[in-house]
Amino acid sequence: MGTNRLEAFSDGVLAIIITIMVLELKVPHDARPEALWPLLPVLLSYILSFVYIGIYWNNHHHMLHATHRVNGAIMWANLHLLFWLSLIPFVTGWMGENHFAPVPTALYGVILLMAAIAYWMLQRAIMTEQGNNSLLTAAVGHDMKGKLSPILYVLAIFFAFIHQWIAQALYVAVALLWLIPDQRIARAITNREKANHDDQNRA
Repeated sequence: MGTNRLEAFSDGVLAIIITIMVLELKVPHDARPEALWPLLPVLLSYILSFVYIGIYWNNHHHMLHATHRVNGAIMWANLHLLFWLSLIPFVTGWMGENHFAPVPTALYGVILLMAAIAYWMLQRAIMTEQGNNSLLTAAVGHDMKGKLSPILYVLAIFFAFIHQWIAQALYVAVALLWLIPDQRIARAITNREKANHDDQNRA
């Protein structure tokens, strides 16, 4: 089974998630600029979550680009990832409306942690189905960013109950860590195509 339907469905869900989040930005009934000030926490929460959804969309696209076929395990792993991502609008709104209070800030980290675990599970399901010589296996390698991110999320959850701005700084740090698109898969595809081209020329 190809990846087209899986990718199209995932893109649609992520687009809906972003739409739901932006609806949390309520229009003020006052035309004065200071009327926007109470919306600042909600806006900052939205921006952070928008970046996270964008990161997942980007890396999900690259991962499926290196995937030639999907099976039932991959489809369920993908749904598992989308489940946790679909909860981001709720925790984003809760955290913003309560001005980054400890419990909403911690729950935000829990959702991000579970989404990171779900992404890793999807990645492993694809690598298992594709085999040890797959493009994704070659591209991922040791995946240091993937291992570091859950650690930072756990720290952020802990610090949310001590000083929530430390937790927010850690969430921003993870986003910045992934903000630059991951080029490992693109490089692996380019190297594989170049190797195949060289083999054809020698033949």
